[in-house]
Amino acid sequence: MNKNILTSREKEVFDLLICNKTTKEIAIILNISEKTVRNHISNVIQKLGVRGRASAVIELLKLKEISL
Repeated sequence: MNKNILTSREKEVFDLLICNKTTKEIAIILNISEKTVRNHISNVIQKLGVRGRASAVIELLKLKEISL
């Protein structure tokens, strides 16, 4: 069973991150708070066991969870 690592919301956040959107822009686009955006990013970083957003993006690209 190939279960996705990301929730649909986490995927939306990271899809916007790789489009070079800021935390504030992502919050506005998704109609959620900046804190919620940061929580989604933090949760993904923890799930992947990486350090930082950039490493999370690289890992998600490798895992084909997101694409450029």
